Amino acid sequence: MFDASIYRLRLHHVLALCCIGLLLLGVLMVQSAAMNVNGETGWQWSERGARHMVYAMVAMVAFFMIGHVDTSVIERRGSTLARTPLVWMVTSAAFLCLIVLIPHVGIEVNGARRWLPLGFLQVQPSDLAKWAVVLLTAWWFTHRPVNVDRLSGLLLTLIPMGLFCLLIVIQDFGTAALVGLVTVMMLVVARVKWWHLAMVIPPALGAAVWFIAHKEYRLKRLMAFTDPWAAPQGEGYHMIQSLLSFSTGGSLGRGLGNGIQKLGYLPEDTTDFIFSVICEELGLFGALLTVMLYAGIVYVAYRAMRMNKGNTFARLLAFGIGAMVGTQAMINIAVATVSVPTKGLSLPLISAGGSGLIVTCAALGLLYNLARRAEASAEDELLLILDGMEMPEPHATTEFKIAA
Repeated sequence: MFDASIYRLRLHHVLALCCIGLLLLGVLMVQSAAMNVNGETGWQWSERGARHMVYAMVAMVAFFMIGHVDTSVIERRGSTLARTPLVWMVTSAAFLCLIVLIPHVGIEVNGARRWLPLGFLQVQPSDLAKWAVVLLTAWWFTHRPVNVDRLSGLLLTLIPMGLFCLLIVIQDFGTAALVGLVTVMMLVVARVKWWHLAMVIPPALGAAVWFIAHKEYRLKRLMAFTDPWAAPQGEGYHMIQSLLSFSTGGSLGRGLGNGIQKLGYLPEDTTDFIFSVICEELGLFGALLTVMLYAGIVYVAYRAMRMNKGNTFARLLAFGIGAMVGTQAMINIAVATVSVPTKGLSLPLISAGGSGLIVTCAALGLLYNLARRAEASAEDELLLILDGMEMPEPHATTEFKIAA
């Protein structure tokens, strides 16, 4: 008998296709943005493009490995917090965020000390920290070691998240703001009382304003956003060059590899402003394709959350992963289109990177795992229901005799 279900595109397949599509797009665009004027007319792999391709391959392996292993160890709670595996993961991420601030230990690039040397790879602890906060929030509201229905319990819950934000914001305000925003979104999904949130959010916003005001370059970026042309060679330069990329891209773009802004005009063209390169070379088509791929990931996260209603950890984790990737992509695109002030956030799965790319794919592997298990469970339940149903008796055939 023909079984049409085997040809149905399942939820985890959609996620895999979106991730592969974004990784392939990232490899092409990083290579294109890294190309220089050297007199060669053919496609020449640059060192940065080749290195990014290797990282993308490792990230894809991490995605499928995490997607097919037993992840119950992450959810498990030990007899004490010290015997809980997730606590050790979170503690390790916090330790790395701390030691990266130490001079001569953390690597300083463009005035910010955000990287740790690890052989051939530089690790950015904030990339580990943001996913540690997502895992910790999902775990905390699943096991509830304190009564989060009381304000005192919620404040205790927010202490580790706040510490992570404080460690990150010293060198990376954008990632700290992203972590804080996603944490608040997860609190809403976890059904925290609204009046508790109303008491917690204003102090957090006040702290954000203080960190902006006490760093001169952050304040200048904010002021330049109101009028980029007031300082076209200073704080407004990034925004102006990004807008020029959009204006010259048109509907179909200049063509892959034919962009002009990447040739020394657009700063951070392989990382923070790679979306501008996409729009210049692939036009509106490339922009819409990128947005649709991210929308696919968010859709899978939403469906996985709905399918795991009975599992609090899986529901919150699915939402947190989708919210983190979707929000970061939205902020990066908003920065590239000069819709918000400039922030140092990369475009997930597309921007050049090493540790961030691999860790993000590993987190999406968790989402793949959740979606695959939820679908398998739903199909098993459906089969049990169908097996338990009694087949109706066939209708008796009525014979009609035609009178002669």
